[in-house]
Order: sequence, then structure tokens, then C-alpha cells
Amino acid sequence: MSSKPATAPESLLDELQTTLAHGTVARRVETLRRVTDLFINGSVNYSDEQVVLFDDVFQCLLEHIENSAKALLANRLAPIDTAPPQTIRTLAFDDLIEVAGPVLTLSPRLDDDTLIETARSKSQAHLLAISNRKSLSGAVTDVLVLRGNDEVIQSAVNNPGAEFTERGFTRLISRAEGDDNLSTCVGLRPNIPRHLYLKLVAKASDAVRQRLEAAIPQQAKEIPIAVKEATRRARSASAAVTPDTAIAHALVKSLYQDGRLDEFQLAAFAEAGKFDETNASLAALANVSVSVAENMMIETRAEGVMILAKVSSLSWSTVRAIIDLRDEISGGEPTDLQACKDTYERLRPSTAQQVLRFHRMQQSAPAA
Repeated sequence: MSSKPATAPESLLDELQTTLAHGTVARRVETLRRVTDLFINGSVNYSDEQVVLFDDVFQCLLEHIENSAKALLANRLAPIDTAPPQTIRTLAFDDLIEVAGPVLTLSPRLDDDTLIETARSKSQAHLLAISNRKSLSGAVTDVLVLRGNDEVIQSAVNNPGAEFTERGFTRLISRAEGDDNLSTCVGLRPNIPRHLYLKLVAKASDAVRQRLEAAIPQQAKEIPIAVKEATRRARSASAAVTPDTAIAHALVKSLYQDGRLDEFQLAAFAEAGKFDETNASLAALANVSVSVAENMMIETRAEGVMILAKVSSLSWSTVRAIIDLRDEISGGEPTDLQACKDTYERLRPSTAQQVLRFHRMQQSAPAA
């Protein structure tokens, strides 16, 4: 079944050589059309070797055809699972978005490394095309969030097939400040980490909070409606608890109940960059709720961490690991560790207990 298509591209090689050496632009375009038709009509039957042969033919033609013909080729090859890989890559890296766009948006032949390389070096139009792909890994969206303009960011956030890393969500929250539309879209992402959701809502306008309530009416009462940075008050929102967060909390609860949760385990969580596990462990050791610990952990300054740590009798090395984790997640200015160490060493356990009681009272107070 595949023998006829197999010989056809080979028989075109002589014609191709003649066309490239002596043919007009029109003849080159016609040859490209014939080769493309031949490939598309039999693409499901071609072996890897035959696809490589087509790849060589397309690559030769791409060097000698005009941009409109390249754009047509990109549109025809983009949706095909078995499209010649080097040709797809060449089209994806074309400076003209009319050529690169269809491939960047549709082609399943492009892997993450190629998408990342393109996103790091090409135009905003190229980034926008990538943001519209059916699925996007966190590694790719990291670059889109870092380099993309407002249109690219909005497109990626609105893409249900896009995944975002914790670093990506942190940057999104920073980008969303003062942008109600983006804030709402980020807040509605299903996998936003709990602590970052609280941080987003703490900075959000009343309009954003109302939109979040309206979007999830059955859980409107559970969405934080009175989170204020000044008072650092927040209410738990089950809508913000992702499956990963729930698993992390369950793990820490099990360790605590079995008597296996100690400072060493807490430090290991912090050094591994696991915020949910670190937060839940610190809450358990300080004998406070997870929500109280979350609010103190996401404070602008590091005093909340030091209060919880002093109550839990943690060493400075563990406190430093937790502060480093906060800095990494927040993406803000690094904390002055020497100043924090001096403060932590001066802090009395009795003072830490008093401040912690104040935080408990704030958490239990009715929302304004």
C-alpha cells in the first residue's frame, strides 16, 4: 500500500534539482504543492525513512520559495502528527508570524525544548501563537509569563490546557496587581497553590472578589471576602485547596500523628521547596491551624515565620531554610538574613506566644 507513495518522492528528486537550478518561482511553488499533496495524501502510511526523505525535499524547497508559499506550507503541515520534523522546526523559527504561527499553535511535532527556545528568542506574536496551543507545560508557560506582554499573559491564563508552575503563578500575581481582569482569571485557575491564592485575594479589589464569588456561587461564602494586607486577615477557601495541597496536608497530619514530624523533617520540606508541607508542618509544631500559619507565612515581612519558629523552638538554620523558601516563591527582594537572625536570637518565646495569640484572635474574628 505504501510502495507507490514511497517511490513518488524519490522520482521527484530529479525534477526538484532541475526546478531549483532553472525553474521559475511559479514552477518552484507548483513543485512544492505537488510534494505537499503527495505527503498529505499518504502521510499515515509512510515509514520514518520515507518521512525523512520528504523532510529533505521540503528543506530544499524552503530555501528557494517566497514567504506566501512558506505560509501555505505551514498551514497544511501544522495539524499533521507525522509531519517532517525538521521542516516543522524550520517553519516554527521563521521570523514571519504568518509562517511560524500555524505551526507554533497547532503542530504536535514541536517538543517543549523547541517551544521554549522559540519563546525565548522570537517576537510577542510568536509567543501569542504558542499560548494558544491545545496544551502547554509549566516549563513553557514559565517563559511566556516571563517574556510575554499583556496579550500573551491573558491568552495563556485563559487557556484551559495550560499548566503553571508555582514560580509562574507567583509572577502572574505580580503581573495581575492593578489588573482586575487578569486577577480574576488567575484566581479562577483550578491549580493555583493555596498560599498564592490567599496572596492574590489579599491584593485584589472588591470587584475581583465579587467576580470570584459570582463564578463559584455554591462556594461564595467560603471565598475570602475580607482579606486585607494591613491586618493580614484571611479566611480559608476550600475552592483554593488543590488536590496537591490536600495530599500535602494529609501527609503532614499522618507524620504528626505517628510522632515522626520533627524539626529535621520540617527543614527537609523547606529545603526541597515544598511550601504546603512546610506550612502544615510549622502549623502542627506551633499548635495553630494551617490557615493561621498560611497567613503568617505569606506576610510581606518574615516576622510571621520567626514567631511560629520561636514557638516551635526551631534552630536558626531551619528558620533560614523557611525564609529562603518564602523568598524563592515570592520572587521579591531577598530578605536580610543577618537582621532576621539577630531578631530571632533576641526574640523571647513568651513574646512569640503573645503575638501568636493575637494572630489567632484575628483569624477567629468576624469578617468586616
